[in-house]
Amino acid sequence: MISRRVLLAATAVSLPLRAFAGPTPAGKGAVLYFITLRDGQKVRSPVTVRFGLKAMGVTHAGDTYPNSGHHHLLIDVSEPLDPNDTIPSDKNHLHFGAGQTETTIELPPGPHTLQLVLGDANHVPFDPPLVSRKIRIIVTK
Repeated sequence: MISRRVLLAATAVSLPLRAFAGPTPAGKGAVLYFITLRDGQKVRSPVTVRFGLKAMGVTHAGDTYPNSGHHHLLIDVSEPLDPNDTIPSDKNHLHFGAGQTETTIELPPGPHTLQLVLGDANHVPFDPPLVSRKIRIIVTK
């Protein structure tokens, strides 16, 4: 009987923690926003983007410090994120897992959309998802 309990306990510990944790709750009144850019703004590349966050803290990916997360920048993304899955990591979904609050990006001339998403320790959106308003910028030559 004891060895059976030990086996069950060892199995439970070896499973991913996300399977037991469920969605991470967003902080009450939390707001995610762009500090340096505004909707419709014309800019030149490279573009400096500063991330703003109220009522929550910024920390590193993997850090489970309460009421905190890390930034993700979505560039020209039209499809919605799955709120129960990790945020993709590619040229359109940039991760800032070291706790960065700004970046400089190269964008080709033309219109682009930008949106911020705050991810929890496992790169999963908070519940409810904490996202900025999507803005459109125009990169000039």
